[in-house]
Amino acid sequence: MSNKTLNIHVMGREFCITCPDEEQEEIQLAAAYLDRKTQEIKAEGKVIGSDRVAIIAALGIAHELLTLRDGIGYDMDGFRRRIVSLRKKVDETMIEK
Repeated sequence: MSNKTLNIHVMGREFCITCPDEEQEEIQLAAAYLDRKTQEIKAEGKVIGSDRVAIIAALGIAHELLTLRDGIGYDMDGFRRRIVSLRKKVDETMIEK
């Protein structure tokens, strides 16, 4: 596994980071997501200062992650039931043909 230097842009600033080659695309997506979140916070005009904007964005993203990880944000059992139902329908359709 080799590492690559990657330039990312967040809050109008460029940062040079090192990451494994296979994680490059995910890091760029994460940086773009973070940049979008910081821009949303700045646009609201309630938080002043780049440090504060970054902290509020990080807290929001951490909250999203924990909500998803704990399954609070989505009805995972409902998703599973729906997947089983769709698989059954696909199987029935394939048998008919």
